[in-house]
Amino acid sequence: MVALPRPAVRQERIPAGVTTRDAIHGDLVLDADVVIVGSGAGGATLAAELAECGLDVVIVEEGRYYTTRDFTADASAAVRALYRDGGATMAIGDPPVLFQEGRAVGGSTVINGGMSWRTPERILDRWWREAAIDGVRAKDMEPYFARVEKRIHVAYQDPESIGEDNHLLKRGADAMGWKVIPNLRNQVHCPGSNNCAFGCPTGAKQSALVSYIPRALHFGARLLSDVKVDRITMHGKRATGIVGRVVGADGRPGHRVSVRAKLVVAACGAIQTPALLARSGVRSPSGRLGHNLSLHPNVKLTAVFDQPVRGWEGVHQAYQVREFEGEGLLFAAVNIPPGILAMTSHPRGAALHALMQDYDKTVVAGMLCEDTSTGRVRTIAGRPQAFYQLAEFDAQKLIRGVALLAELLFAAGARRIATPFAGVPELTCADDTRALYAHAIPRRAMEVVTVHMMGTAAMGGDRARAVTDGHGLVHDADRLMVCDASLFPTPIGVNPMETIMALATRAAAHILDNHHQFA
Repeated sequence: MVALPRPAVRQERIPAGVTTRDAIHGDLVLDADVVIVGSGAGGATLAAELAECGLDVVIVEEGRYYTTRDFTADASAAVRALYRDGGATMAIGDPPVLFQEGRAVGGSTVINGGMSWRTPERILDRWWREAAIDGVRAKDMEPYFARVEKRIHVAYQDPESIGEDNHLLKRGADAMGWKVIPNLRNQVHCPGSNNCAFGCPTGAKQSALVSYIPRALHFGARLLSDVKVDRITMHGKRATGIVGRVVGADGRPGHRVSVRAKLVVAACGAIQTPALLARSGVRSPSGRLGHNLSLHPNVKLTAVFDQPVRGWEGVHQAYQVREFEGEGLLFAAVNIPPGILAMTSHPRGAALHALMQDYDKTVVAGMLCEDTSTGRVRTIAGRPQAFYQLAEFDAQKLIRGVALLAELLFAAGARRIATPFAGVPELTCADDTRALYAHAIPRRAMEVVTVHMMGTAAMGGDRARAVTDGHGLVHDADRLMVCDASLFPTPIGVNPMETIMALATRAAAHILDNHHQFA
């Protein structure tokens, strides 16, 4: 008998412990042991681990509380509801890089593809060696990864849930003799509805919304949704709590919310966390707050086949092509709804019409690049603005990766491929990939996106070079912690969710082992 996942929450009502804007009718003041700003991979994990051990935890989330029942196939509505700024935020540079942040209870885990990979050992060794972080090598992190994987049910897909687009990706990789592996995802018998990026409508994807948040609530944590934190309150260099405002249905600020706490944690992502710290007057002795922004630049190809593919049927990214992992390149198949595909494709006019007419025959394949340059998040009038200049070396890697991925898709049977490069004609055979190398493709012609922002409050043992220590405690501040991808000293080359959760689990253990410092 197949075990079905239990519902994450009682969907007929808001669960106990969750307070939304609808229930806040005046200014609110709370006290807690720990207040955590953000409910994504870092914040939700830390909250659950601490609450389970008896600490009084308050989670503050700017976004709305949604249940599994709220998620549908209406991608446009989902983008407006679940993504910050409708997913249209960009890092300014040449080219500009569009990036997406989740803004809902569960954070970006609600809208990611669910890929769950441990930090590569070479990356952990690099952090230990270059950033002087002790207790972070593979053998040290093993129990934290194992605990996370159990909590979010990391597993391979059921074969029946893998769609034709992913079968074609694997077929092409096999034809080329390239390494291709099944993807590990945080899911319980995912049926393959391919709606991961717009909220899982079945509850199979074990996002923080249906895993760590319910666990935190069960052990007594409190969650405030629809509350934007303006600043962390400080007494000298000691963090004492947060103040913010309720976000109204029209987006306007409402009642004032204050939480007084013995430990304050910023877990709102690599874009928002440095801005929150800067707004609060936190200054790092290294001067590196907001610096060191890595993005894992992503590009996509749209390949048209002769036969129906129906990419909306089957799971998101069932496989990853790892043949070129040593070069920092990963390939996967990702389905994109027609409206979003049309909006983000370079063909226009009749060419776009022809592409969309064949939508049911398309495979959209994406490529992740482990970048070698870094950008910066500046705080301007209290708001974060990312700046990132794609390195010429990485731009050439993107061109090489596109050519290789196009070869794979042609080997799988594609008859034409649209590239992410403006002004480059469609490719119609594998030999056409030579044209990508024949003429210089300027960076401004590249369509680059990302969902992996990292590094802007990097941890490290040297306070002159890092923003936090090896557990995320901010250097030159007291009782102030960071717990998200801001901590990464370098890009990691794989999907970052499990790394964030493992570091949060490790941070919770450090807090509990040293509880007298936060009493």
